[in-house]
Amino acid sequence: MPRQHPKLTDTQRRRRYLIRRLTRLLLIVAAVAAVAVADRCGVFGRQPTADRAAYDGRTVTCVKVVDGDTLDVDLPNGRHATTRIRLWGVDTPETVKEDTPVQHFGPEATALTKQLVLDKPVTLRLEPNGNTRGKHGRLLAYVILPDGRMLNRVLLETGHAYADPRYDHHLRGEFLDLQNRARKKRLGLWASVTPADLPYYWRDKLELPDR
Repeated sequence: MPRQHPKLTDTQRRRRYLIRRLTRLLLIVAAVAAVAVADRCGVFGRQPTADRAAYDGRTVTCVKVVDGDTLDVDLPNGRHATTRIRLWGVDTPETVKEDTPVQHFGPEATALTKQLVLDKPVTLRLEPNGNTRGKHGRLLAYVILPDGRMLNRVLLETGHAYADPRYDHHLRGEFLDLQNRARKKRLGLWASVTPADLPYYWRDKLELPDR
């Protein structure tokens, strides 16, 4: 015979009902919170108007250089006193990424970025038709130097960064051209880079200069 469970009392039924309702409510709250975070990070492809109002065209001071393509500026970001910037469209070799060894020409890229922006006023420009937030919620931006040049361009022109082809933006074609010119002239990292040094998205896709 099938095992019979003891009959629940009215109090036990109410308790079970309340627990189920509370569980559903917590799941809904968690889902809404996850969607909100993803939206702020640009996962859904929309450009948050709050970021444009807060950052686009603002002149700020760089207070920290994390590595060649990442820096902090003295503009609050939510609960944080500073905003972390990830340069749009460029990728410098890693120097501080967890579980990743220092990569070829990474220290040189970091040193150049520090020389150009640390403790100096820079102007932020956001992508006109793209996301404003990238991985880990970092603000994606073009950084204009005090002399009017763009840091993103300078890193490519001097061979201190790769053009990042993984994400579309309005300067993508220009950035690829700048990389190709630096590569052909063997500037910066291109003077001694090996196939193994290349980031995965360029490996087996670029012809390296003859040595």
